[in-house]
Amino acid sequence: MALNTTQIVDRLELAASTLRRLPNPPRSTPRRDGNTWPQVIHDVHEAYGYNKTQIRAVPSAKDIQHMEEAIDWLRYVPEPDNRKILWMRAEGFRWRPICIQVGLTRSTAHRRAVAAVLAIQRAINKRR
Repeated sequence: MALNTTQIVDRLELAASTLRRLPNPPRSTPRRDGNTWPQVIHDVHEAYGYNKTQIRAVPSAKDIQHMEEAIDWLRYVPEPDNRKILWMRAEGFRWRPICIQVGLTRSTAHRRAVAAVLAIQRAINKRR
């Protein structure tokens, strides 16, 4: 089964969404400035039970597998800037911040994103 460009973009967006939904326990990221003291409650309204609960839907194993496969597709894009454009688009960034980040005009960034998706499509379809 050959993938078209729309399916590839959708899978990359799903991968970015799955990556955001992965649990991120405290102290799992590299420490910057900080300390090991517990959070100080300054107000009674910050105490346990006064804030709205946040429910995080943890992705399933199949979602994580699809995410890893889609992220692996980015290695088929030869230029690092093109990978960055494609991933930022998958994360939902608008064109202006992307263009500022990579230092390109909108039309050039769009052309490079399309070329990156086509490179992924060619590589995937060649492997299958």
